[in-house]
Amino acid sequence: MFENLFSFIAGQEWIFIIIIAVVFIFGAKKIPELAKTFGKAKAEYKKSEIEADEELKEFKEKIETKKD
Repeated sequence: MFENLFSFIAGQEWIFIIIIAVVFIFGAKKIPELAKTFGKAKAEYKKSEIEADEELKEFKEKIETKKD
């Protein structure tokens, strides 16, 4: 039963279904606030990722200098 439904709804249709579900769940007024929060979280994640990469690079350099 559901296999026919899932094969009928494929690709880009899922995006529209998810957007409609989000609008129903959170309401149209909350979506910009959620997007802003998501954007801030993504920026914070990227910042943390860059900092972690720099610390790892410094740690590797410190280990290599101790070997020599």
